[in-house]
Amino acid sequence: MSQTNMSAVDYNFDVVRQFTVMTVIWGLVGTLVGVLIAAQLIWPALNFDTPWLTYSRLRPLHTNAVIFAFGTSALFATSYYVVQRTCKTALFGGKLVAFTFWGWQAIILSAIITLPMGYTTSKEYAELEWPIDIAIAVVWVCYAIVFFGTLAKRKTSHIYVANWFYGAFIITIAVLHIGNSMAIPVSMMKSYSIYSGATDAMMQWWYGHNAVGFLLTAGFLGMMYYFVPKQAERPVYSYRLSIVHFWALISLYIWAGPHHLHYTALPDWTQSVGMVMSIVLFLPSWGGMINGIMTLSGAWHKLRNDPILRFLIVSLSFYGMSTFEGPMMAIKSVNALSHYTDWTIGHVHSGALGWVAMVSIGAMYHMIPLLFNQGRMYSIKLINTHFWIHTAGIILYIVAMWISGVMQGLMWRATNTDGTLTYSFIESVTASHPFYIMRFLGGVLVVAGFVIMLYNMIKTIRAADGSLQPIEAV
Repeated sequence: MSQTNMSAVDYNFDVVRQFTVMTVIWGLVGTLVGVLIAAQLIWPALNFDTPWLTYSRLRPLHTNAVIFAFGTSALFATSYYVVQRTCKTALFGGKLVAFTFWGWQAIILSAIITLPMGYTTSKEYAELEWPIDIAIAVVWVCYAIVFFGTLAKRKTSHIYVANWFYGAFIITIAVLHIGNSMAIPVSMMKSYSIYSGATDAMMQWWYGHNAVGFLLTAGFLGMMYYFVPKQAERPVYSYRLSIVHFWALISLYIWAGPHHLHYTALPDWTQSVGMVMSIVLFLPSWGGMINGIMTLSGAWHKLRNDPILRFLIVSLSFYGMSTFEGPMMAIKSVNALSHYTDWTIGHVHSGALGWVAMVSIGAMYHMIPLLFNQGRMYSIKLINTHFWIHTAGIILYIVAMWISGVMQGLMWRATNTDGTLTYSFIESVTASHPFYIMRFLGGVLVVAGFVIMLYNMIKTIRAADGSLQPIEAV
């Protein structure tokens, strides 16, 4: 365990440092793969006639890298940091703590090797084959033991709300992963799901949408509830609202998955339940957004000079936008236009790049100086540059996909007076081409931002202890 200058308590921040560094590295790797496959949609020859570099193999690598390598490493780092700080005790579990880091990195490396080789279950966000699925379950159970063991030995009577969200995310992801990954192995790298037909589809999207709901939403709301008040130096706007937000979110989100399966073989009543629950979900989502943003009450002026706080607050704006757009797209009549189009891609990335990435980046920038005994990051100007580059990249990306998606939906459903289709599919692809270029440029900006962040982090880590003083102290 490491003694730091943050507290007299002998916290274990070694594992937090490790996960924090890997979060930034995996963020760069994951977005680089995303930019490559975005480029392949413009210039297909960029697969170089190599099976390992085809879009079909790199696309699941991209999603696994950004969700499970970047996003989940950020959740490991911040949950281990927050649970120690709010419980006033070191992490429980001894060697299990280090095992969760090395085990998770081994799982990520196994994904990097097996997915380009073509080993896949073909289940969205659950492509990894059965031996890796078992490893994920083992590491995740150890993660739960560490987290809840730390809560159990806390030195405070109170469990701060961020830990409620982290706890819900850890438990639910375990249930989702184990439930959806049940399979019959037929060889070392091939298995078949125990579910079939519409049941398999329902299980997949019960998992898929709640991976969004609990990993990419609940987990990162835990992050938000700690780092926004800390960076703003203000108490959370309404603690009561945060508890209502928690219980409403976890009660409703679990039912929203069927909206991915409108107009399919799934029973119509199940589709309708998914739609209704998705629409109702708008309320707790916006309650959380308002609670986070209003924490700045009396401190709005800090946004002018604090780019870290800007990352955190703008992430909440994207969270609000995405959680309005999602319920709207779950309405059957809207879904008839949006489904299978680039509009869905725009929606996913407004949440992933806007909400998840920005709140993670803000949290990393907050933690890095503290973890490496500095008063601030190496360069505040570079953080500011990163903020504007990242924001511009997101806007380019999602606007391109919104326009392309709505255009695709309208072209696909257009008919002539005799009932034949007005446009062929290839005509819709040709029409989308300029927007794919725009999406690619947005992705390049996001990657450039991560390069800046990695450089800033390395310079901060390499500086002598305490040599980087807060600006006001210089």
